[in-house]
Parts: sequence; C-alpha cells; structure tokens
Amino acid sequence: MPRTVINLDDESKAWLDRQAASLGVPMTELVRQAVRDFRAKEQRAAPPSMQEILQRTSGIWHGGDGLEYQQRLRNGWS
Repeated sequence: MPRTVINLDDESKAWLDRQAASLGVPMTELVRQAVRDFRAKEQRAAPPSMQEILQRTSGIWHGGDGLEYQQRLRNGWS
C-alpha cells in the first residue's frame, strides 16, 4: 500500500487520535475509511455515463416496434 503524508492542524489531529483510540483502530484506518466514504459519495453524486444510462433503460419500452411508433407520431405532425 503506498504511503501518503498529510498535514493536519493540531485540533484535527488530536480529534482523530481520540476517535481512533475510542474505536480501537489505528488512526490511519479512520483516514482510509473517510477517503472511501468520500469517494463513494462523490461517485453517487456524479452524473451517470451514457453507458450507464443505456444499461439502466435497456428493455423498458414495451410498445412494440419503436420505429413504427415514431413514424406514426411524425405522420401526425403534418
């Protein structure tokens, strides 16, 4: 696992140390969990890709031949 050095203000570092001690986990594990949680939140907030949209919507049309439906609609425009 690559190492990363971060700088925290004294108050944040003290809080992080207290949290780690109270939970019985290393401080580094709390940082890893926070990064994973933040990453998951950001990924959920990101707009879906076109591929994801196509996968989610594949098969939802149950109205028969889609091209025929479009042509019927367009014939009504004139």
